[in-house]
Amino acid sequence: MTNHVSGKVIVVTGAGGGFGRLVALKASARGAKMVCADIDEAALAETVKQVTDAGGTATGVPANVADLDQMRALAKHAVDTYGAIDVMINNAGTMPLAFFADHAAAADQWSRCIDVNIKGVLNGVSAVYDQMMAQGRGHVINLSSIYGNFPVLGSGVYQATKTAVNYLSESLRVEAQGKIKVTIIKPTGVPGTALGTGVVNPDAVVGILGQNALSYGETMGQYAEGQLSPAQADPDNAEYAVLDPGYIADAIVMVIDQPWGVSLGDVTIRATGDGYIL
Repeated sequence: MTNHVSGKVIVVTGAGGGFGRLVALKASARGAKMVCADIDEAALAETVKQVTDAGGTATGVPANVADLDQMRALAKHAVDTYGAIDVMINNAGTMPLAFFADHAAAADQWSRCIDVNIKGVLNGVSAVYDQMMAQGRGHVINLSSIYGNFPVLGSGVYQATKTAVNYLSESLRVEAQGKIKVTIIKPTGVPGTALGTGVVNPDAVVGILGQNALSYGETMGQYAEGQLSPAQADPDNAEYAVLDPGYIADAIVMVIDQPWGVSLGDVTIRATGDGYIL
């Protein structure tokens, strides 16, 4: 089979862990040249080390996605190092779930969420747009969420940012049609990443669970204790309950692994047995 990942220059933000690190490892194993960015320099260096230790090609650039100048420098580094930018993955994000009643505790995290989740994506697009248009082709992949599908309580600010990602993405697709492919990735809840550490009020997750809140709580308790049932822990079983983050990374690599004329526009990844209602 043709490998459409090999040789591509792929920039990924939030590469210090989670989906970003997994994508760097998986795409580089397919022959991609990775340009990894993260605000956490130690975590970024570890990702680059893991890629190169595995025989892949990667370089790291410390960058705050909320700073346009830093994102422009990231893009320039990619072009100076590898001569092009084929794919931009705007992966960095925060998830400060909280009720509006939690505003005193959540205000700072909400502001950062807006900076990272909206401005970070916009800055990423702006940083690579001219280069991709000049090349005559490129691919922007933006990380959204099932939270962007419909408003529920407990996640107003986070949902607003992910809805913004959806609209930014579709607008870019229409404007740059024929030159820049655009993909929106919408993961389900993935407890195996560090994203949940940003939650301000754990009770705020109830909105995305609805009628499944009680059973989900029981499942997460079993997951934390390593006591999921064999069916819930088995990705080959329809009761699979807690999605491994590797499947998100696989989906991202899959959308990259397409001919330039084929664009997968909107991809949602779920565990079939999870409790999320959106």
